[in-house]
This record gives sequence, structure tokens and C-alpha cells, in this order.
Amino acid sequence: MDTHRFVPRDDGSLLVTATAALPPYPERLTAHLTRHAAEAPDRPFLVRRGPDGAFEPLTYGAALRSVERIAAALLARNLSAERPVMILSGNSFEHALISLAALHVGIAVAPVSPAYSTVSQDHARLRAIVDLLTPGLVFAAEGAVYAPAIAAAVPAGTEVVIADGAAIGRTTTPFAVLLQGDDPEAVAAAHAAVEPGTVAKLLFTSGSTGVPKAVVNTHRMLSANQAMLQARFPALTQEPPVMVDWLPWHHTFGGNHNFNLVLANGGTLHIDEGRPTPGGIRETVRALREVAPTLYLTVPKGFEALVPHLRDDPELRKNFFRRLQVTFFAAAGLPQPVWDAIDDLARRTIGRTVPMVTGLGATETAPLALVTDDRPARAGQVGLPAPGVELKVAPVGGKREARVRGPNVTPGYWRRPDLTAAAFDEEGFYRLGDALVPVDPDDLHRGFTFDGRLNEDFKLTTGVWVSVGPLRAAFLDAFQPLVRDVAIAGEARDEVAALVFPDVAACRALCDGAAGEDAAILAHPAVRHEFSRRLAAFAQRSTGSSNRIARLLLLAEPPALDRDEVTDKGSINQRGVLRNRAEAVALLYAGPDAPGIITPESA
Repeated sequence: MDTHRFVPRDDGSLLVTATAALPPYPERLTAHLTRHAAEAPDRPFLVRRGPDGAFEPLTYGAALRSVERIAAALLARNLSAERPVMILSGNSFEHALISLAALHVGIAVAPVSPAYSTVSQDHARLRAIVDLLTPGLVFAAEGAVYAPAIAAAVPAGTEVVIADGAAIGRTTTPFAVLLQGDDPEAVAAAHAAVEPGTVAKLLFTSGSTGVPKAVVNTHRMLSANQAMLQARFPALTQEPPVMVDWLPWHHTFGGNHNFNLVLANGGTLHIDEGRPTPGGIRETVRALREVAPTLYLTVPKGFEALVPHLRDDPELRKNFFRRLQVTFFAAAGLPQPVWDAIDDLARRTIGRTVPMVTGLGATETAPLALVTDDRPARAGQVGLPAPGVELKVAPVGGKREARVRGPNVTPGYWRRPDLTAAAFDEEGFYRLGDALVPVDPDDLHRGFTFDGRLNEDFKLTTGVWVSVGPLRAAFLDAFQPLVRDVAIAGEARDEVAALVFPDVAACRALCDGAAGEDAAILAHPAVRHEFSRRLAAFAQRSTGSSNRIARLLLLAEPPALDRDEVTDKGSINQRGVLRNRAEAVALLYAGPDAPGIITPESA
């Protein structure tokens, strides 16, 4: 049976919808919490690592009791969407409880990237966010860590709640005080008044300009998205999922997709204190040795960092795969060699591959919009619309843009009607800004492949369009594991070139133990030779000037958040890098003999 309908239109666009209807879903997101607290009060909802190294669970029953008490305290403070709860710190029990308490009684919550407080030096973004939100209460788990940001950005009259009780040089409220709230009648009445269109979250996304904008997420969006996931993965409703997850809750993937998936299905989320970095991955590996997940959903960097440990540690590999039903990645393209490695490790361990699923979405779509099916896929494929989502593939400047409409789509940007108006077309479809092409033009049921971001693509002086997204993905595939990221240059030039952010540790391994600063390692003849050799091989596979990289430059200085070169979720801002590194771009086009330039002929 065909799973989707495809309707060509006279204007050249294509409408795509699922034949299956969207299953019913609750009007209020926290209805999931009340249901599971009643049905399985002693089941662990969240689990964290305690100071002694042992796991500490927070059950559904205990979570609901705390949520109702905190909700009473928040109601007493007259908070709302106009005066939301703003969260500065990362994933924790307290973060989850205060967020769910706000949602439970119709108060908006705005989790903000901790990097805006702890990495940023000028706190300019954080001040802009505070000005936009006008929060009525600001929460941070660790007082000393967030004290400078609070002093720089939070007005003196705004209540600040601290979980660890640290003194930060201003009056604060201990988190324990919120747990003393007690007004069950007010909480019940406020919960009953929450409607599908009530603002649940205000999530920040920087976009290409680096100026934070707050995406409105309603209860309808969040609840509908979980119904879409249940329709795609029916097993979620049959066995409570178990996850080990580090993804940050201020971002839609971690905070909406993964956290809400566990909540909606009565599962257990082990809060992973690790990160996909050379040092941070050790904590992830430690957790995965002890917890066998049923789902593993992460960004490509998460899989890239984990694969070497799975390859080298048979016990880790056995525990990781023994209950695993699905793997899923989003937020960027997964290099095909990493995908192939995961499949190979699964076959060696359990005798079969584990389905690898991906899709396409955004903070504005809560986030799932398109998703791949059970057929084997390849890197770059994004699937077809989930039940309830209408996809319009519209011609734009020689490409075809993905636009979506449905109950999971945002009503707009908080206090920015200008941005809201620009984000939707004349039929009310949200413009994702991503270009798509069919996997097989003769069989649209095979879905679509990502064809780059429209605002990143550019023309060479020859008039040839360069599709940055696919080219960037292919480059990263070809240069694994030597490259962390790359910015593609060439607008209004006659050739494509690349600014490369290398993995210095991987490059150092090429140098036979040579010591030295990062810049010295990147200038080492062995490193330059390997990059030149791979660039030559890459050029041989190219089909023309649009996907041939003529030269590259290795950058010792990583992309910076404060300079709008990287988003808060860690992905590169292509235009920000090229804008800020204008001298490096000029060097790329100064000639093959310019200092540091690597060409296919350098080897």
C-alpha cells in the first residue's frame, strides 16, 4: 500500500502528505506525566550519576509530586508567557522539574544555551535574550558558574533561583523553596486551563545572522510531534524506551524530541554527563557500559566519537547493541563511513544491523517533519512527511525548497511579527530553507535527499551554482577523521576553496609523535602531504567546478561562538566564518604559493 500521496501543481510545486492519519494526542504535554505517574509511579523517569558514582533515579510519582509543588510556587509569582521562566543551566533534575512545572500550569519556559553564559565573554547575546523575554524568574543550577552572566544580563529586580545555594553577590531564592509550594486547587485549575495553543516553550535559534530569535512552541506542537513519532515507531507504545542522552534540553532535538519521547512513552532517560569530544566521550562510554539503551538518538558527532570505542571494547559493544531497536541522527549529515562502521559493528555483535533513521525538521517544527522509513537509506536522505504534516516542495531559483504545514509548526517568533511574516509563504507553509531532490525521480515513494541550505548556496563567476550542503558533507566524508568542520568559499570567484577546521589530535597522529603547538602540527610536512593527497583524490571524483575544491587552508583557531561562527548547538555558521575570516578567504585566492595554502599538487 502506498504510504504517501503526491500531487503535482500548476505552479511547479509538489504537495506530499501521508495516507495515514495522525493519531490522537493530549491537549497538554504534561498529561503524559500525570498518566505515567498514576500507572507506574515507581518507574524511573530520569536517572543521574550521583557524587559516589552510583545512579540516582527520579520516579514518575516523585516527579509529579515535585512538579505540582513547584507549579504552585510559580503560580504565586504571577508568571506567564509575558514573564516566563528562563533557564540558564544545562540538563539536571532541577531543570526538568522547573520546566515541567511551568508547562503543567501554562507558564512559558525559555531554556537558553549555557554557552551564552559560560563561553561568551561579553554576554551580548544573553542580554538581547533577556530584553526580548522579560523573564519573571531566572533559574541556574550552579550559582558560581552563572554568577558573571547573571550580573551582566539579569536586571536587579528579577528573581534568581539557584539550585546549589551558592552566594552570587545578590539576593537569590534556593531551589528548595520552590518545592515548598502547596496549593493543589490552584494548580489543578491552572492545568485545566492550559489549551493546545498555549505557549509552552520559547526556544532560541540564531540563524545565519547570529541574532537570537525566540521560536514559539505550543503544547499542540509538542504533543502532536510525539504522536508523529509514535506513528513512525509503534514499538514506543509497547515497551517503555530506555535512553542514555547528553543532548542539551535548550535545543529542540534534546529537549523536545528526546526528552518528550521518553516522557510521552513512560520511558527512562539516563542523563549523560559526557559529550562527543575526545575527553567528554569517556563519560558517555562509562554510562553505556552500564545501561543498555533501546534507542540511541544523537547528532553525527556523537556517533563519530563513539565508533572507535565500540570498535575497541567488546563488552561496551555487546551492551550497546543487545537491546538496541533504533538508532537516529539529526541536526547535520552523518558521514557515510561512520554509518557503515555502525552497521558493521552491529553485524559483528548481534548478527544484524540496527535500523538507522533520520529526517528533516527544525526548532519551528518541534522538531520532526520528515522521516525516513524502514528501507535501507544512505547519508543525505531525509524521507517523507510524518502523518499530519503537509510538505510542499516549491521551485526557488533553480532548486526546490521544502515547506511544511501542520499541528507541529510554530505560529511564529516571539515579539517579532516581521520575522514571522517572512517565515511563511502565501499559503501558510513554513519555509524550512532546505532544498530537496527526489532519491529516485521515477519513484517518489523512496523519499527525498537533502540538497543544501538555500541561504548558503552561491554562484561562481562562471554562473555555476555551488550547492554547499552536499559539497560540505562529501568533503567531511573524504577527510575523516582529520577534519572537524569546513566552510566552503567561492562566491563571486572562479573556483571553490575551503577553510578547514582540523581535528588536531588526528593530525598529530600523522606526525610520528612530533610535539609542538597546534599551528606547528598543522604545518608539519606529513599533515600537509596527507591533506594534499586527499584533496587530489577528491578532485578526481569531482564532476565539475561546482564540486571541485581547488585549494584549502588549515585554521588553528576554532570557530568562535561570540563571533557568530558557530551556533549554540555546535554546528558551523558558514556565512559567519567567511565574514569573520575575510583575510583567510583572501589568502585562499592569492595564488597557490600563498603561505599555508594546500592544493592537490602540493603532495
